[in-house]
Amino acid sequence: MRFGPVPLSKAEGAILAHSVALPEGRLRKGCLLGAEDIALLRSLGLTDVIVARLDADDLHEDSAALAVAQALVPNPVAAGLRLKPVGTGRVNIHADVTGVAEVLADRVNALNAVDPMITLATVPSWQRLAQDEMVATVKVIAYGVARASVEAACRAGSQALRMRPVALRSAALIQTVTGDDDGEKGHRAIVKRLQMLNMQLQDKRIVRHRETDLAVALSETTDADLILILTASATSDPYDVAPQAVRLAGGTVERFGMPVDPGNLLFIGQLRGTPVIGLPGCARSPALNGADWVMERVICGVPVTGADIARMGVGGLLKEIPQRGRLREAEPE
Repeated sequence: MRFGPVPLSKAEGAILAHSVALPEGRLRKGCLLGAEDIALLRSLGLTDVIVARLDADDLHEDSAALAVAQALVPNPVAAGLRLKPVGTGRVNIHADVTGVAEVLADRVNALNAVDPMITLATVPSWQRLAQDEMVATVKVIAYGVARASVEAACRAGSQALRMRPVALRSAALIQTVTGDDDGEKGHRAIVKRLQMLNMQLQDKRIVRHRETDLAVALSETTDADLILILTASATSDPYDVAPQAVRLAGGTVERFGMPVDPGNLLFIGQLRGTPVIGLPGCARSPALNGADWVMERVICGVPVTGADIARMGVGGLLKEIPQRGRLREAEPE
């Protein structure tokens, strides 16, 4: 592509690089200059204009952006995504379902390394999104880009995006309590979280904070797609009340603890093939915490292993929740 000023006599058919104010309105940048446009520019006393001119091996910004977007999402229906109409070298990609966004970062990075004029910006991988929220935007910065660069970007970013829609429909929350706690705060917080994923929470269930009581409640929970446990006292050891109750009920615990704060005291496991998440106490707050990252993926059918949790440390320092009992920074005595 050639870019720069040219005499008006040579500007017809070129792309106007910068908007030009007219007595009535303006000549928009990016327009293809025709004979009438040239006459208007001459009537303003101009003798030259800054334009972009595509070479034979270039693609217009819109064609380039659309090609890249279609390579990223070759089958929008299967990917749960929707490509918005192209314009000004941009294609926005939106979620067509509620769920979490799966972003293959290595492919996004490879695409963005091809040519600085071809860019792709996305939400973080596994971010929860409602239907119609934006997942990514493809933007071709220049008015045209080499066809070879577009083809290379398409190969690099092939099928890098998809939504993982909600796969589970119902969850059971079992809370352990001490004293006269009615469990309402925790129940209310989890209801709100699940509502964002169009998922139902079963009726509130509370038991005393004892391993045997919790194990019985777990054994009796047979009709939920997901089991959540929220204990009165924070789980502080792999053999504390909640993980031991899961084992006593016949389940397994894969991992206790995560490198996300708030959210360190989470554990994951399974009971009769049903995923079990032991929630940290910070789940009673509506603020984002590590449990959200695990719970949202599981609800959307994305397996979460102990190894997956171990990789959550980068970016895992979340905003502090002032209401939690033990803050990161201890108050001076």
